[in-house]
Amino acid sequence: MTSPADLFVVCKQCGSEVSPYITECPYCGSRLRRRAPKLPRAHAPSRPARRRTGIGALLRRSPGAGRRARGVRTSYRGGRWAASSPYATIALAAASSVAWVLFHAWPQGYSHMAIVGSINGEWWKLLTSELAYLYGPYAFVAIVAIALFGWLLERRHGPVLVVALFFGTGAAGALAASAIYPAPLLGGANGPALALLAAWAAPDLRAARSGSYYEGDLLGAAAIAALLLAMPFATAFSGLSWVAGVLGAVVGLAVGLGLSRLEEPES
Repeated sequence: MTSPADLFVVCKQCGSEVSPYITECPYCGSRLRRRAPKLPRAHAPSRPARRRTGIGALLRRSPGAGRRARGVRTSYRGGRWAASSPYATIALAAASSVAWVLFHAWPQGYSHMAIVGSINGEWWKLLTSELAYLYGPYAFVAIVAIALFGWLLERRHGPVLVVALFFGTGAAGALAASAIYPAPLLGGANGPALALLAAWAAPDLRAARSGSYYEGDLLGAAAIAALLLAMPFATAFSGLSWVAGVLGAVVGLAVGLGLSRLEEPES
């Protein structure tokens, strides 16, 4: 039963008994508290929902908020980067967009950045082919995925990891595709985009596998990943490689799982 003391509070300025659910005294106007306490909801669930849906759920993940459930710890020490601007992600997305505009103004520039046939000693193309796109829809999907998941990952782990994953998985995917195909046409960043997506989603996948609470939208991330994996099969001469996509997803998943284990709080 609720005690009489819980039914009112005493204003320190005028001594009046007022409701505990208001922020200012109605008699003297003095501030009682910063915000009113939350009222318990009727028939509220005893534990939070396991997942949230929608792209907005991707943006609501708090990089520094850790959860514990059933012995699995999903804490991230991302407070250092949470308040900083994602300059690395902005630079990568901007460079890809500028390159797309320049290729339409100067079509010959594509062959100077993408891998057309063998590398022939032009090793810088391993780092520039990620910025070269032949078709606008592919460029839009890949750049949006890089901007979204690169931003989320940079707020959690910082810019160095984002840049390393982008160029590292891009170069590795280009090398793997060049080894498989005798005369490849390689351009675009579907592999790096999948690497950033998988690295961000890895802690939530680990939590979902163990039945722990997580805040990210894995269904939305899976839909974007499926689209990135399917884009190389839409057109034969898209410049995108399914080999680079699969390799990027595997590397990103391994990196994300490794970082989530390293950043577990000590019990």
